Amino acid sequence: MIWRLTILAVACLLVLGEAGAPYLKRDTRTVTFSRSVMDAQPSYSRRKRDAWSAKSNFIACKTPLSIREQTVLESNTYETGFHGDDGSTFTLTWVGDGTGVILVLSTVSAQLDSFYEGGSTRLYRSADYGKSFHDISHAINNSFIRKDFGIGVGPGNSQQVILTAELPSTKTPGGVIFTSVDSGVTFKSVQLPFHPAQLVSFHHQNPLYLLAISTDSSLWLSQDFGNKWSKIHEGVYYFTWGRGITLFLSYSLEGTAEADKRGELLLRRTQDLGRTFTTIAQNIFTFGYIGRFLFTSVMEKQGSPRVIYVSSDQGDHFSKALLPSATTEQFYSVLDGDEDMIFMHVDSPGDQSYFGTVYTSDDRGILYSKSLERHLFGGESKSDFTNVTSLRGVYLTNILKEDERICSVISFNKGGEWRSIKKPNNVECGGSTKRCYLHIHGEHSHYSGISPMLPLSSPSAIGLVIAHGSVGESISASRPDVYVSSDGGYNWMCALRGPHHYSILDSGGLIVAVEAHRDRQVQSIKFSTDEGQCWKTYNFTQQPIFFAGLASEPGSKAMNISVFGYRPDDDAQPMWVAVTIDFEQLVTRECDEQDYVEWLAHSDEDGAFETDGCVLGYKEKFRKLKKLSVCRNGWDYVVSKQQSPCPCSREDYMCDYGYYRHENSSECVKQPDLPDKTLELCLNGEMKELQTAGYRKIPSDKCEGGFSPPRQMDVAKKNCGDPSQAPSMSLYPRSPNQMWLQVVISVSVGIIALAVVIAVAITVRRMNFTQRATAYRFSALQLKEEEQCASPESRPSSNPGSFHEDSDDDLIA
Repeated sequence: MIWRLTILAVACLLVLGEAGAPYLKRDTRTVTFSRSVMDAQPSYSRRKRDAWSAKSNFIACKTPLSIREQTVLESNTYETGFHGDDGSTFTLTWVGDGTGVILVLSTVSAQLDSFYEGGSTRLYRSADYGKSFHDISHAINNSFIRKDFGIGVGPGNSQQVILTAELPSTKTPGGVIFTSVDSGVTFKSVQLPFHPAQLVSFHHQNPLYLLAISTDSSLWLSQDFGNKWSKIHEGVYYFTWGRGITLFLSYSLEGTAEADKRGELLLRRTQDLGRTFTTIAQNIFTFGYIGRFLFTSVMEKQGSPRVIYVSSDQGDHFSKALLPSATTEQFYSVLDGDEDMIFMHVDSPGDQSYFGTVYTSDDRGILYSKSLERHLFGGESKSDFTNVTSLRGVYLTNILKEDERICSVISFNKGGEWRSIKKPNNVECGGSTKRCYLHIHGEHSHYSGISPMLPLSSPSAIGLVIAHGSVGESISASRPDVYVSSDGGYNWMCALRGPHHYSILDSGGLIVAVEAHRDRQVQSIKFSTDEGQCWKTYNFTQQPIFFAGLASEPGSKAMNISVFGYRPDDDAQPMWVAVTIDFEQLVTRECDEQDYVEWLAHSDEDGAFETDGCVLGYKEKFRKLKKLSVCRNGWDYVVSKQQSPCPCSREDYMCDYGYYRHENSSECVKQPDLPDKTLELCLNGEMKELQTAGYRKIPSDKCEGGFSPPRQMDVAKKNCGDPSQAPSMSLYPRSPNQMWLQVVISVSVGIIALAVVIAVAITVRRMNFTQRATAYRFSALQLKEEEQCASPESRPSSNPGSFHEDSDDDLIA
């Protein structure tokens, strides 16, 4: 089967970057499990036959448990039944790092009125990694806690916790929060002078600083962890922390309706916690802060397309981003970003293209180069773009071919080149398959229910990647298998047959997995101590449960895993169950120097000695655990690495603005419509001339010597605006020879929504703020599975950034 994409007729969403410094895709401290009452009833229907996309010679390596292992695991398995809890949702949050403290909030799905009459919420706490749970609902006076944004924890290793009570805003003058400074041992009730419209926002460094939006769109600040609050601004649409205590917010003047849709918002900045404000942009639609880059979309002339302005100095100066134009049906999306560069997706023309082009920025976020064409972007703000955190510079994503097949590609040098993913040696595609590759399931598959989990990696587990996928000419909608890579995605193996939920423990020294079933109960867990080569199975309960989710402490260093699920209680009602398994007593030996091997990342057996392992200008050698060593890295394990510089080559450079890589070549070629080699750019109020040979070094690349193409930025004698003024309508006049540099980013009208409370954001338009949203998004699409298409593969294209199937390594440049 292949997938086709169709429009979803719902409200458009705009999702912006997370508040604060590091750009994160999701909150790893909090997970939510849900259950359906009907699922807990016995099922007597015939099981659906498992369907795989291709015949395979894969046979999983299974090793039986020894009597000692069985005994040790049984002695270190702890089961908790939450008797009498009628909650339909469990929200689990880890408090601190390495503390073992878990808070579980049980809530029900019901209308607010009936919620008070017959519903209930309960709060549980564990201080031993989930081995035991205690009902501490009395600590919050058995209050009702919000299901959508009821629980939040402070940054880092803080012990601060905030619970937001569920109160009818029409019957009480203000809301109530419960605060804790001791990881939930005790709570303090605080009466608020407002009703919160979203989760209370912690400052990313100082947990005493809190921000909250009220239901009347006012922004409130507390500097003492919620004890006292002061209103610092009204009419706020969105806010985000910047560097230090810098705060950005967009707002509309009083009496201005739908100002965000007409581009009449103002962007303001305060650097003294709200005592004074400075307007840094006018007539904007929206803004976002990612890494060190501040983005804002501005309408320069009434009725003209929107343009993007970027600041890398906290809003002191803005410059126009150089990106291709887009029609009103198109959108742009910030896929990922850090302190050095931005990955930007620009939608292709047409109402139903469902793909676009990925661009990468320079270190100022202004100049963008083409990285990947026909990048798939569909679903409800869903993109398969994935950063592999276990190895520097590695990204995974999917592209939509011209024949509507979806194929996976991988980059090992931060988007400089893309290639197909090598097929594992222990699986085959079948005789009729012309080109056999591995294809990875991402957000689209997860949203569609095809794969139960996204690709998983961890900075502490060097080179380890776990993902669902299939082999063939394109991705399949049939049941996926689990694949594992130990070298950051260069080589893969099929590790488990069928979909699983999985987790990384002990910095990669231990992997655990539970089979994913929608209509069957489970009672066993699989674990591997050799990065997925062989697996052992342990039955963790005598009474099977309907699986709801896995939970392990963020950071992948713990040795405990909790399996959450539910089964019928004595009264035939579903009962939540948590089973925690402590593997620390199974793997008791601590690793020593003989258990590690020196590993050169990104190395190629056939590569030249001088450049072997060179990526982004330098080599990295890691101390990596041997696969056959059964030992414990431990909580204090720190990744050990050695870096050495490499000589520069063309691979260390991206094609400059107006250039692209020629097919099957690392050479950057000028685009046909580029008039000459000199570009005029308006940067910080000065017109500058960029003279380039077509190359610019990849941001964060550290190569030395070697290939060094000429590139020069000269200041012209004319000004192009005052950079200290806020960008607004008609602020920067355009001369005819500059019009081709106009960045026209026309977007679908959207609202800014909190990713985890989309339903609330649609019904209450001004409750449109977020802390952990992941990307700019200006339209809503949906992924739909249809019948398999037998159309042949598309012909190789000579377009820049195209998918070159006829090359040896299947590079996409």
